[in-house]
This record gives sequence, structure tokens and C-alpha cells, in this order.
Amino acid sequence: MVAPTIVSRDDHCISRDLIDPDALKVLYRLRKFKYDAYLVGGSVRDLLLGRVPKDFDIGTSARPNEVKRIFRNCWIIGRRFRLAHVKFGPKTIEVATFRRQVTTSEAEAGRPPTDRPNQPTARDEKRSTDGRTRPPIRHDNTFGTAEEDAFRRDFTINALFYDIATFSVIDYVGGMADLNARVVRSIGDPNERFVEDPVRMIRALTIAVRLGFELDPPVQRAIRRHRREINNAAPARLIEELYKILRSGCAAATFRTLSETGLLMSLAPEVERKKSGAFWRSLELLDRYRATFENTPDSLTNSILLGSLVQPVQPLDLTPRRRDDKRPIDVSIGELPVARRDVERLRQALQIQPRLQDPELGPKAQRAVIHRGAFEDALTWLDVHGEDSESLERWRALVTNGGPREARRRRRSRGRRKRSHPDA
Repeated sequence: MVAPTIVSRDDHCISRDLIDPDALKVLYRLRKFKYDAYLVGGSVRDLLLGRVPKDFDIGTSARPNEVKRIFRNCWIIGRRFRLAHVKFGPKTIEVATFRRQVTTSEAEAGRPPTDRPNQPTARDEKRSTDGRTRPPIRHDNTFGTAEEDAFRRDFTINALFYDIATFSVIDYVGGMADLNARVVRSIGDPNERFVEDPVRMIRALTIAVRLGFELDPPVQRAIRRHRREINNAAPARLIEELYKILRSGCAAATFRTLSETGLLMSLAPEVERKKSGAFWRSLELLDRYRATFENTPDSLTNSILLGSLVQPVQPLDLTPRRRDDKRPIDVSIGELPVARRDVERLRQALQIQPRLQDPELGPKAQRAVIHRGAFEDALTWLDVHGEDSESLERWRALVTNGGPREARRRRRSRGRRKRSHPDA
């Protein structure tokens, strides 16, 4: 056992007023049923830095089914490790049971402990950089204590717990010191941790860029050494990480760091080889747009993000296509899966751009544009990349006013013929 550092209420800046009220409800209710429950991860880090957390995640000693019994508005998700999602309207509070890493003897024996929720299957196997298949490492899928949960997390600044019962911050791994020093440090040997989960390399860079922190030198060296391991991560996770970066508001700086460390070549070689001034300008415009919102806007769809990334390095073919033309549109981001619907929606949004910037477009054509399925994305693209404020405001006014109005034709009144009265 490691004695944690307890930071009392007088020595930190977190207040219950800064915590989402629904997250507080979950914390208090779990404690009412005699379970340990803490605010965990990035939300504690951000609150200590005076930032507004994006999500409020909770760690608890309660098992997923026990959480479900306590909350009627709870759904259990996940195959690899089961999580409880407590719903409050459109909002979700994620509740995760404390986990631990299995011991070396358990791993070598090849037998998971009895409380391990899932075992790898053949479907979960993936290929290493040398082309051979190997099963993913499953050492983080075992229930444990709060202390064990802290030590299995990725970075020290993400392993801080906030205790709603004592209003204190619990620190098992030296996260408070690293937070004050503004450094991203791995918990354990980064060489081992990045091989366990290569996505941690991307997260280390994104956290450092977003917070303005420095990478711990061993973390820097481990990223350069194991950058090709990123290809062993699940492609769906990687494309989602790229979209998170593009939505973050610091995409340009993060992609520069990805390029400098060699990770971008492994993730998206087409982008790395063809990046130019136009590419960096595209990301800077995306960041400028994101900075105008407090929270991530719904208008930043995958199509807009995808176009901001690939259009400067591999422009889409915008030639009109026949309805029965089912050929896929060629967009490549390494081996990552790009949804065809996102590509098609992007292509349509780009095709609409000349019409949006045509001041002579008639009312009938304007109405047709507004009713296009990709119109909202097209308008966002014009806002982000078009740099044509006059056209943008004109279309916004049209939408606000209910669309273009055509001059109404005067209807001829057709009076009924007066029938002559027979006695007239």
C-alpha cells in the first residue's frame, strides 16, 4: 500500500459549485449506498487548473451491475470493460469501477483472475508493425481498489481523485507536483505503457499542447522509439482521436507536434508527405472558428473536420456524378476507416460553395440550395474556410427569415357567371 498525499480543501481551488450538479447527484447517491466514489481523471485536473471540464467522470468501488441497481436511468455499455452510463436527458455521467493491472505471474500464467470481466477473442487480434498478428494486451481489465486504479492510469496529472465527502484531493502518484511543474509524466515506464496502449502517445502530445505543458524527457524518448506501435491500435480509436484533435481548438499546434515526433507519418503518411502552407492555414482557420465557441459546436461535423484535414493535401473530385454512380470516392488517411457518408457529405458541401457565393442566384435556386441535405455543412465550410463574410451573412439572413420569397403572381379572380333569371 502507498500512503496517498491528501490535499485539503484549504490547499486547492476545487469547489462543489464548479462540478456538474448531476455528477454530484451520482457521487452522493453512490456514497449513500456505502460505496467509495470519487470524481476522477481529466475533470479533476482541469478544475485544479481553473479550466472548465468537458466531462465529469466518476470512479467507484461499485461494480457495473451494482451501479445499475442504484440508478434506474443507467445503461451498461462496453465489451472489453463494462462501464455504467447514468443518463440525465442528453447528458451522460460515466461511472467506471476501479481497475487494476494483473501481476506478472498472472500474465505469464495466461489465466485471468476470477473477477476479470472479459477475455480476448480471435476477432480482437490485430497486426503488429512486422505484419504478425498478436492479441491486444488486456492487463487493465481487472477490478481493483482506488489506489490500484490510480496506478493503472496513463499520466500522473490524470490520476487525481476528488473526494466529495472530505472535499480533498487524493494523490497516489505525484500528480499535484507535476501539475504545478506543468509536466506530462507517465505512470510507470513509458516504454511499457505505450506498448500496452499506443494511443497514449497521442494523448500525451494532445494534453501537452492543449494545456501548454512540457513532456517529461522519458516520455519524449519513448514516443520516438515506439511511434510505429501506433499502427497496432484499433483504427476506429485512432480516427476518433484525430477528430478529437481537430475539434480541440489547437489542431494546428497538435499536428505540428505529431509531425515532429514522427507519429503523423505512421498515422497519415499522405498528410505528412504533402503538408504545405495551405494545410497549416486550413487547420489554423479551423482553430479560429472553434475559438468563437465556449463548447464544441454541433456544426463541427466529421465531414467538416475531414475536409479541413484532407482537402489541402488530396482535393476531392467535385465533378458531378450520376445517381447510379456507386464508385467510392478516394480519400485516404493511412489505414484509418473514413466513413463514406462523411466523404459524400463533404463532397456535396464543397459542390455547393460556388452557389453560396453567387450574389445573382435567384429565389428558386436559393430555395433548392437550402433544401439540400448538405446545406448546413456547406454553410459551416463557408464560415470556416470561405472568408466571404458578405455571402455568409446573406445566407444566414435568408435562413432566419424563413428562406427566399418569390414575387407572388396575382391570381385572377374568376367570378361566376350570373345566370339570367327565367322571369327577367
